[in-house]
Amino acid sequence: MGHLLWQFLLYGSYFLSLAANGFFLFRLCAPFVRTRRGRVGKAVLFLLLMGTSGMVIWVGDPNMLYTLPVFFTLFLLCTQGDYVGRLAVCVISFCLIMSACAFLDTYIQRIDHYAIYDVLTRLARPAVFGAAYLLLRRRLPREEVQLSRQLWKLVLGLSAMPLCALIAVVLLTYEHHSSALVDALAKNQGLVVLPFAFLTSLALLFAMTILAGHQRLEEASRLTGLREVYYQNLQQQERQVRTLRHDLRNHLTVVRGLLEGGDAQGALGYLDQIAGSPALRGTMRLCENETANVVLAAKAEEMAREGLTGDFAVSLPKELPVADTDLCALLGNALDNAMEAARQSADKRIIVRCRAEKELFMLRLENAVGQAVRPDLSTTKADKSAHGFGLAGMREIAERCGGTMEARVQAGRFELVVCFPLSRKGENEHAASADH
Repeated sequence: MGHLLWQFLLYGSYFLSLAANGFFLFRLCAPFVRTRRGRVGKAVLFLLLMGTSGMVIWVGDPNMLYTLPVFFTLFLLCTQGDYVGRLAVCVISFCLIMSACAFLDTYIQRIDHYAIYDVLTRLARPAVFGAAYLLLRRRLPREEVQLSRQLWKLVLGLSAMPLCALIAVVLLTYEHHSSALVDALAKNQGLVVLPFAFLTSLALLFAMTILAGHQRLEEASRLTGLREVYYQNLQQQERQVRTLRHDLRNHLTVVRGLLEGGDAQGALGYLDQIAGSPALRGTMRLCENETANVVLAAKAEEMAREGLTGDFAVSLPKELPVADTDLCALLGNALDNAMEAARQSADKRIIVRCRAEKELFMLRLENAVGQAVRPDLSTTKADKSAHGFGLAGMREIAERCGGTMEARVQAGRFELVVCFPLSRKGENEHAASADH
């Protein structure tokens, strides 16, 4: 009976330590990825992190090689979004877990007493992962981290450093593990390389939060710039109205003189000139939502200056459960792409249809194709590092809001359709409050 109780306590403590590992690792990874299918995806990710943290890994051990493809496959299957970002977070998470496990198993293993070694490794892992979580806890964002494809590629490239260091120390000495000299050299290197891989992985997680913050500031700055353009136009129209009001008596005198002189045609022409004054066109109001109206009005003014024709039919309410920066990025990128194509085409008309009804947000843009379009709709510009992220960003926003984005070329015209539900108010309103 006493032996069974001891076994129960032993295995119970083992699974408890694994659960603690899974908790800390999940809290570290959760802000950087979006899981599939709600709770099922979260459960799979949690179990994957928990199980991997219990792997026995040491310098010169091939277990890491067997774990790697399983970890990568399950991680990518239970997450969704930009595959470059998911792969980057997957590599960083793998390096974080394997470097800690390899260090603890390799150097605590020098204790001859197996029971003490076993207990120490079980206690040390949640202690290490817990310390890592507490170190970054205040820096971890509440909402999901969103980065552009370019920044995700940068993070993925940087994540190769801890991964290559980990592989070099843990795996490359496997065939020569029987050599005492090679084994000693590898373990001496591991004292430096494994902590380096662990700390580098933590630094990359921290760097992603910094990059995400800068990207949010950049989007907010863009929205602020559009608002400034919008209000400058309002001020200009107000000045024109004051001028027209000041000169109204003179205008009436001219019209009266023309009529008294029998020049009715001249009077009508003069009235047409007054009617065409920008002051009488009034403030451009395309919809009730302030953020959307700011973006659309600013782009409409830009279209007018460049000789493009904007066909707008927008019906958006004053309040939308969508973050202002997301709405700005969605409409701004879509219109920027359409205007760029229209500039290079003989057909200058851009059709914009946007509405929110029946708990759905729907956006459709149509414009002529200005030049050859690749099958994958990627940018044709030479500098690919600075272009081609608009569609990817819009798709990411649509998917994050639970919807879809479709882009196609048909009969020489490009059509973009974005649709997502507005019923997910909790998530979107939380994101909006974070932006403000």
